[in-house]
Amino acid sequence: MRKPIIVGNWKMNKTIAEAVAFIRAVDPKVSESATWGVATPYLALEKSKAEAKNLIIAAENVHFKDSGAYTGEVSVEMLKEIGIEWVILGHSERRQYFGETDETVNAKTIQVLSHGLTPIVCVGETLDQFEAGITENVVREQTKAAFKDVHASCMERVVIAYEPVWAIGTGKTATNEIAQNVCAMIRDQVSQMFGQEVADKVRIQYGGSVKPEGLKALLEQPDIDGALVGGASLKEDSYVAMVENLG
Repeated sequence: MRKPIIVGNWKMNKTIAEAVAFIRAVDPKVSESATWGVATPYLALEKSKAEAKNLIIAAENVHFKDSGAYTGEVSVEMLKEIGIEWVILGHSERRQYFGETDETVNAKTIQVLSHGLTPIVCVGETLDQFEAGITENVVREQTKAAFKDVHASCMERVVIAYEPVWAIGTGKTATNEIAQNVCAMIRDQVSQMFGQEVADKVRIQYGGSVKPEGLKALLEQPDIDGALVGGASLKEDSYVAMVENLG
């Protein structure tokens, strides 16, 4: 049985004070029905981690090198020093706005796993790719590329997030059937690479305009083990509503 995992991705939102206030309000209310967490901006990570007793605190990105002349970047060791154990990698906004490629996502995945952290690796197609009917090709190739040269023994720690780019921040959302079909496809790709036993243990999230009222039905799909949540994770009441709706 795979335990559901719901992580809010705050993107470039909330000051340190706002993050701390959110954690203090929400942390006591999360249940054991799932692994619950939020990914905060870098500046809020340390204080958020100090406040959280039940929520996992994740970084939104990390660099693939240990150190060096990479102005403005943050290394795995910097995250580890403040107790961060989770990192989102390859989010579509990183790919779209900051030139992330399948190769850099792979390098970051290997870096994070080799240092004992847990990656949430994002894959997903654009609207043009969805309308062209090539979702399967795109998502399988992204999945293959992300986990190239990753050892099977590391895959149990991995979380994969399927986030159709056309459903992020647009108000559009994939139907539960579409989300399930693609998540099943991702699991099949993992099975082809690492075997069915490994694939059965990997948790796969859906991300893309997830709303509290739709979370339970989403997680009833056999291959959907959680959600990577954007806007609905920014407000205390909607985050708590997700917890309550999941039971």
